Amino acid sequence: MEETEVTIAINQGVARHPDFRMAEPVTLEICKGEQVAIVGPNAAGKTRLADLLTARRPLLGDEVHYDFLPTPYKLVSDNLKSIDFLDSYGVSDGTFFLQQRWSLHDDDTITFSSGELRKFQLSRVLKSNPRMLFIDNPFIGLDVAARQQLRDMLATLIHDTGLQVVIVVSRAKDIPDFITHVIPVAEGCRVMPKMTREAYIQSLKPLPCPALPQVLRDTILDLPAKDLSEIPFYQRGGEILNFNNVSIRYGKRTILNELSWTVHEGERWALSGPNGSGKTTLLSLVCADNPQAYACDIRLFGHQRGSGESIWQIKRHIGYVSPEMHRAYLRDLPAIDIVASGLHDSVGLYVRPRPEQRDICLTWMRIFGIEHLADRTFMALSSGEQRLCLLARAFVKDPELLILDEPLHGLDPLRREQVREIIDIFCMRKHKTLIVVTHYQEELPTCINRRLELQRH
Repeated sequence: MEETEVTIAINQGVARHPDFRMAEPVTLEICKGEQVAIVGPNAAGKTRLADLLTARRPLLGDEVHYDFLPTPYKLVSDNLKSIDFLDSYGVSDGTFFLQQRWSLHDDDTITFSSGELRKFQLSRVLKSNPRMLFIDNPFIGLDVAARQQLRDMLATLIHDTGLQVVIVVSRAKDIPDFITHVIPVAEGCRVMPKMTREAYIQSLKPLPCPALPQVLRDTILDLPAKDLSEIPFYQRGGEILNFNNVSIRYGKRTILNELSWTVHEGERWALSGPNGSGKTTLLSLVCADNPQAYACDIRLFGHQRGSGESIWQIKRHIGYVSPEMHRAYLRDLPAIDIVASGLHDSVGLYVRPRPEQRDICLTWMRIFGIEHLADRTFMALSSGEQRLCLLARAFVKDPELLILDEPLHGLDPLRREQVREIIDIFCMRKHKTLIVVTHYQEELPTCINRRLELQRH
């Protein structure tokens, strides 16, 4: 019987640093010709395992063994390339700030959408012709066409060049057809035996329905109503948002062209369109993060933009989360401080919550299933846990306008369904208006009753 050739082998591997160890020493082989998905729930240790296999985290004792033959490259670093979660939004070098996204002179890639940045990172890595490619959340931020294009491109490279691919995903839906094997990672950083793709799919169990426990549903519905009687807009109801022939251009590129759009109180909007069509730019105008907002005919909560209101007056009624916000949060502070920053609408300026504010923060962290992470530092959390922290941040001040740009990025199936239900229940309450952006139509909350689709210019 012919011996199977092995590309990567790790035997009783234990990370040197205790913070990056799996539950048990890892023994694992990836054989030549295998295309592998590392799959499991948020915080199970998927990225941690990938870091061990790529030698990003050094081991105690024996190191990882690689065999990329035949190859013209001698170094492992030339044969094996990886793209991690933060690369989804461009290179995270610690200098990025949220409003930089809309300042053209700071970075030539700033006018790219998050999906375009993702494609840019992938194409740059693939140009080096690696023998093996690790990708953390390969389809994050990509529209339907781009996801299929990436699947087709990787399948072609696998067939034509012998490229081996290892992807890290949180749900079975994101496993492409070209994947042959799955390495499940269970809660508690437990690496399960490698199995075929078909066997893994057959082992999956249905989600509970409803996904959110009743006690948490009641917690949201029982939140005290805000007193908005002193705000003239809410006395008469009406338009939350009005764009009148709004155009945004960067150099020769038109992002939005004479867009007129009205959002009324209580409406729940789905904002869609391909990568680069201007969805996130549009939301940046609403949230006053884009300086071009003040040159446009925009009314928000009954006030003309640029008529003397401060950025904080605008943001006090808005809860917001986006891929750019996730990229901007690079401070290693306790998770509860990150959530509490939503009370002050700050990114990069943090104030310790007062006792009554801490209780509010803990309530929302409990709703999102992360109360136990309150005192853990943000950068020590998994990407999925970080996203849940930023979602709790968006809800923590009980906003009148909730803006969620790709809110379910990187979440596992159970947490995706729980967040969808949280959004739906939140919007049952009085004076709540919603705008959601997603490239996955099945991720939209059931409460959606309006749609706006943008086209790329």
